Amino acid sequence: MKKLILAVAISTLCAPLLHAQTAAAAKDDAAPAAPAVSPVPPYGADKPLPVPKIARKTLANGLEVWVVPRQGLPRVDFVLAVRGAGYAADDAQHPAMASLLANLLNEGTAKRSSRAIAEAAQGMGGSVGASTANDGITVSGNALASNAAAMAALLAEVARTPAFPEEEVTLAKTNALQALKAAEARPAFRAERAISRAVYGDHPYGRTTATAESISSTDAALLRAEHARRFRPERSLLVITGRIKEADAMKLAASAFGDWRASGPALPETPPAAAAMPPQRLLLERPGSVQATLRLGRPGAAASVEDHVPLRLASTILGGGFSSRVNLNLREEKGYTYGASAGARMSRNGGAIIGGADVRNEVAGAALGEYFKEYRKLGTELVSDDEMRMNKRYVAGSYLLTNQLQGAVAATLAANWLAGLPPEFLGSFVPKIQKVSAEQVRDMGRKYFTPETQSVVVVGDRKAIEEQLKQFGEFTVTDR
Repeated sequence: MKKLILAVAISTLCAPLLHAQTAAAAKDDAAPAAPAVSPVPPYGADKPLPVPKIARKTLANGLEVWVVPRQGLPRVDFVLAVRGAGYAADDAQHPAMASLLANLLNEGTAKRSSRAIAEAAQGMGGSVGASTANDGITVSGNALASNAAAMAALLAEVARTPAFPEEEVTLAKTNALQALKAAEARPAFRAERAISRAVYGDHPYGRTTATAESISSTDAALLRAEHARRFRPERSLLVITGRIKEADAMKLAASAFGDWRASGPALPETPPAAAAMPPQRLLLERPGSVQATLRLGRPGAAASVEDHVPLRLASTILGGGFSSRVNLNLREEKGYTYGASAGARMSRNGGAIIGGADVRNEVAGAALGEYFKEYRKLGTELVSDDEMRMNKRYVAGSYLLTNQLQGAVAATLAANWLAGLPPEFLGSFVPKIQKVSAEQVRDMGRKYFTPETQSVVVVGDRKAIEEQLKQFGEFTVTDR
């Protein structure tokens, strides 16, 4: 007991001293006052994309050659663009055959098997492949600068003398049929196919998705015949960029492609797509679906029109990124969807305005109403200065970043050429974006995004969404 009393007494006497020591220590250890936070400095001035010097030459067979020497990695990039070889060249019985044709180019030539082609490209420190678009097929290759001549020869071999081996064609068709079967189960695939038909009608641009019948009826003989018709030097451009001298690049082009000759008559040019189409309302049934897939669309503009740049900016403001109006509205404010988009798609002979999102069944009608509200607003109200600045920076910055690498520069030049744009467009795009006014954006909204001109496609459960859609017109119900 005495020990307990003594301990309490000592604690009581020492408490003030301990408190004082603790307070002093806390004062000594206290962090110094934080300095005042400085405002975030303004963005630096945008740097324009350096306009590359493009050396140009047309070979005797009509092949255009553009050379863009660049310092940097010891690598050379090649892109061969063949105009008129893409989806628009496919007939109505073989939609999307251009994809099979392009995918099989490097699966065997008159000299090498698919494996031999891949090993040869890898041995050069690079790769070779092809891709398809509405207006053409591009065949690309790259290699270490020391192997530039060998890659030019391999690229020419793949592009000019594909063999379309029977076993490779059979495998490609099997894979294509399986891919189509999987795609048919996705509502987005069905929606895109339907809105493309609504926008383009019978125009070739509306035939970019394969059918089981078109795949099955395509064989090696047809692919060889189509290759001979579509791949022609007078409708082709070869872009060479990288660590190579202009004279050396031109010699490589002449050596690999100078003796290329066309076979038979050329395919007719793609006709212009319609500038307007009667708006449609389509409901594609998907029983049991818990989501509705929305697509809005109408004819747009060809890439070469004067509207190109302001339309690109208007598309970005409306639906071209996370901070776009339709995405902020439907995703961030309303919580209807994980993502919404809208904007222009431009090709050589026409284009489309397409918007879309996947939303919950119970808000399908409300989401469509918000789309129309944003479309109408773009065409009636001026975009604020802050929103214009933000989107100009986004468009310009994305373009500059995309075209930093020499392979991207070659691809952009080739894609622009296929779409009917001059080589100077590469360097002039960013300055033109900076000059677009709010009035021009409003004009683009009024011209291309008026709600009354839009076709609407909805994929979903008819029982869950049909009543909501009645306010937007009478929908034709179909299972296709």
